[in-house]
Amino acid sequence: MKVVLAATLFATASAFVPSNAPKFGTSLNLKQDFLEYTPYHDHSQVKVNTYKNKAPFTGKVVSTKRIVGPQATGETCHIIIDHNGDFPYIEGQSWGVIPPGTREKDGKPHAVRLYSIASSRYGDDMTGKTGSLCVRRATYWCPELKADDPAKKGICSNFLCDTNPGDEIMMTGPAGKVMLMPEEDPTTDYIMVATGTGIAPFRGFVRRLFAEDTPAANVYKGQAWLFLGVANSDALLYDDEFQLAKEQFPENFRLDYALSREQENKNGGKMYIQDKVEEYADEIFAKLENGAHMYFCGLKGMMPGIQDMLKGVCESKGIDYDEFIKGLKKSGQWHVEVY
Repeated sequence: MKVVLAATLFATASAFVPSNAPKFGTSLNLKQDFLEYTPYHDHSQVKVNTYKNKAPFTGKVVSTKRIVGPQATGETCHIIIDHNGDFPYIEGQSWGVIPPGTREKDGKPHAVRLYSIASSRYGDDMTGKTGSLCVRRATYWCPELKADDPAKKGICSNFLCDTNPGDEIMMTGPAGKVMLMPEEDPTTDYIMVATGTGIAPFRGFVRRLFAEDTPAANVYKGQAWLFLGVANSDALLYDDEFQLAKEQFPENFRLDYALSREQENKNGGKMYIQDKVEEYADEIFAKLENGAHMYFCGLKGMMPGIQDMLKGVCESKGIDYDEFIKGLKKSGQWHVEVY
């Protein structure tokens, strides 16, 4: 069944790749097992900071595509980058991007911006030679001009969203080990909570567990539960891939969306990510008590609402919230990457 899903998702991913893309040469008859550690779940050899600011890696854009509908709040792009297999990473890590040019205030190069990688280690083409980023174009609406102020737009996000096939990108990393999946126990449950482009690492998780013929996928018996919060249906990211995984693996993959402008919470207000997670509070707490790992990725503004919700649930259960979170962190079950 994974082969069927892999073929379908490869077709979906290939829609991102233009006909004049570099010849990566992949075959869906090949297993995705050639970039694994020995054993596959051993993270002791995971590379970090292979490339640094003073000696960055030069990647080449394969394709850049808008992946949200016309009614989405803002523009989000999926960018595939060719690294020719020379910039290895694994799911949950980030790449740094150094936008071209210099800062106006002092003439120094722009600072590195970190982006969670939105593909598995094998890339969308499953050759191990590409990686993908999910980037929202940062703009600033000026109330006086009643228009976007180009002087205050995000330097790096606009650079990435404006790239064309063949453009070069200066990159650093890979960065981070906070968001890695602990794959030693194939029965581990993963609870993934994302807002907007915070979906990036979780797309990599889902592809590794349900779309690719990897050692991790072949033995996985747990449940991966994804929560995504966006404004409306047009702002959903990678929905076709997630729906397919849900259809093919209903026992192992769950999917819940919080659409703030289309759904209401139990109090009649807008449905934010913390409201959707709270609907399943008892089940989530039970999973955490049984060893599940919980991940958060997205804008840092998501965390106060999440924390307040969890505190309230803890109080209702007679649980000390601080001690509860402390215990999860100590056991490595609590993973947060916000920006």
